[in-house]
Amino acid sequence: MIFEHEIPSGSKLYFGDSAKLKRDIEYRASNLLYKEGFEEIVTPVFSYHQHDSFENQNPLIRLNDSNNHTVTLRADSTPDVVRIATKRLGRSMESKKWFYIQPVYLYPTKEQYQIGGEIIEGNFGDSLEVTLKLLKTLDINPMLQIANICIPKLLSQKYGISLDILKSMQIETILKSEYKWIESLVTISTKDDLNDLSIYPDDIKEELVKIKKEAEKINYSNLIISPLFYAKMRYYDSLTFKMFIGNELLAMGGEYSIEELKAAGFAIYLDECIRLKSIDKEEKN
Repeated sequence: MIFEHEIPSGSKLYFGDSAKLKRDIEYRASNLLYKEGFEEIVTPVFSYHQHDSFENQNPLIRLNDSNNHTVTLRADSTPDVVRIATKRLGRSMESKKWFYIQPVYLYPTKEQYQIGGEIIEGNFGDSLEVTLKLLKTLDINPMLQIANICIPKLLSQKYGISLDILKSMQIETILKSEYKWIESLVTISTKDDLNDLSIYPDDIKEELVKIKKEAEKINYSNLIISPLFYAKMRYYDSLTFKMFIGNELLAMGGEYSIEELKAAGFAIYLDECIRLKSIDKEEKN
């Protein structure tokens, strides 16, 4: 039996203080993003292209349009923002920086609000810098993890460690590799661990140098280097980051390619930010 007041599991309801907090976060974020030169975009809830973003397409909620073509509910804002900004708006808008504040929807009934941005022809540093500014504006100081998806891909393609093992971080299995430098790679976690890269093969070393260069630019105390982390979005192809407190993922982003277009972006998970700020408010009271 479903009662009149029930809502589906995974959907969101904000009211009173939580709705006010949500609006305040959105207001502060949008003001900062406008100052950073972003234009706002709100993409359609329905999309033809979401399947291009997911290795596992089970989370997509599928429907059909009037011509019986498959459409899905928006499960990831990035691909539609990039396609619309470059192909539909490209002739009339010169902006290369776009932000959105909108939910995504995942099977069966998961609703997730996000604040995100895409920087056409941007780079890792661009996307991370604005993410750090946003979280600072919200008085949130999470752990920052930097990774490079090229490293797990190389380990899979050239050094016999499957992506499935890397995705699930089966450390004991990874350490059984015949390559002695794998053990050192697994233990990398700080900037100092990147000082001497002489033991690594040239292809791995090249990708670690990219992490090192970006890490050295960042003045942020809560920083961890995770060279084995594998971002599951299909379009990420280089440096990535994620930010978290405990088990709460607050933001992620990095460099990616969509249809040979290079860009960088980020997403801040608004629901988790609201939950943290609500807890802080309760503790102060």
